[in-house]
Amino acid sequence: MQSPKPDKIDLNKEYTCPCRRKGQLIPITLTEAFGCDRCQQIFVVEENGYVLEQLSTTYPYKRAWRWKGNNWHIVQPRLGQSYLPIALSIIFVLVIIWLPLALWFATSSSILSWAMVAVLLAILPALMVWLTYRR
Repeated sequence: MQSPKPDKIDLNKEYTCPCRRKGQLIPITLTEAFGCDRCQQIFVVEENGYVLEQLSTTYPYKRAWRWKGNNWHIVQPRLGQSYLPIALSIIFVLVIIWLPLALWFATSSSILSWAMVAVLLAILPALMVWLTYRR
């Protein structure tokens, strides 16, 4: 039966690669790191030996896993570490508050221009989130 708590990562043991490419993590001598023999990624042990973190510059956030006895489980980043709360708050302010105020104060000739500006400003955070989370 699988352990519900994460196991401490042993630096002298070989593990399967968490990237799901059927590789093996091999300890790198004199470091607290592992290297995959298949995908050539380097992983560092963090948080007192319970979390394995991938060293990569291509992701906007850290990819990390916990060892649960026989397989890896992804450590989800906290909501505050992502761009999602910022983007959602900007969209909320623009669409829910600013757009009705702009339509209420606008004259009949400039309603279309105010609406276009609001829609463009609401699309910018969505574009920012999409660019951040794409691979």
